[in-house]
Amino acid sequence: MREGHEGTGPGEITPDGCAVELYSRLPVGDEPAIIAAAVPTGARLLELGCGVGRVTHPLLERGFDVTAVDESPEMLERVRGARTICGPIEGLDLAETFDVVMLASFLVHTGNLDVRRGFLDTCRRHVADDGCVLIQREGADYHENLPRERVDPHGFTVRMLSAEPVSEGVHSVRAEYVFPDATWTQTFLSRPLTKEAFEDALAESGLRVDRYLTEDGIWVRAVPEPVPAA
Repeated sequence: MREGHEGTGPGEITPDGCAVELYSRLPVGDEPAIIAAAVPTGARLLELGCGVGRVTHPLLERGFDVTAVDESPEMLERVRGARTICGPIEGLDLAETFDVVMLASFLVHTGNLDVRRGFLDTCRRHVADDGCVLIQREGADYHENLPRERVDPHGFTVRMLSAEPVSEGVHSVRAEYVFPDATWTQTFLSRPLTKEAFEDALAESGLRVDRYLTEDGIWVRAVPEPVPAA
């Protein structure tokens, strides 16, 4: 289990506190449409932190060539139709590049600065010079107005219970997912990032914002900075 992360509920729990069975039940949102609108048709895509394939499978259906990466073998067992690679994102080096690299699930907000730098370095290492990196950020009020809950039309409730400071700039966030037949919780460390701090983090890994894809700024298209000539 990664430090500061914990999960409860039926089934396997991954190192970052995610429950495999829970994520197998969660419906996909508008992510595939946002991604498809921002990248070339049929692009080769490296999905970092794919989980059970909730977004992977719709992307495959849209004709993308997806390589799906996750550190949980139990998650990857649920992925169908994509090339899969099991291992931590921050140390990944496939010695190849992709048209698109995707870092979703708010992974850029990890509380560990070294891990965040590793995530973004992996993005830069694997994106083609003329490619792009798609990143999902937390919403501006993610850590505020807690507790709050949302009743999903699919028949379950998501509760954001708390976001408590545990060190400088880092919160311990606790979430709960309630289904008619089961309940799961997840606790994880998250570092809120202003727009400026986010863009500075990208720059440290040789990336820059090309444009914000959604009005709320949650989805971002970044591109690689050219490597200076020797």
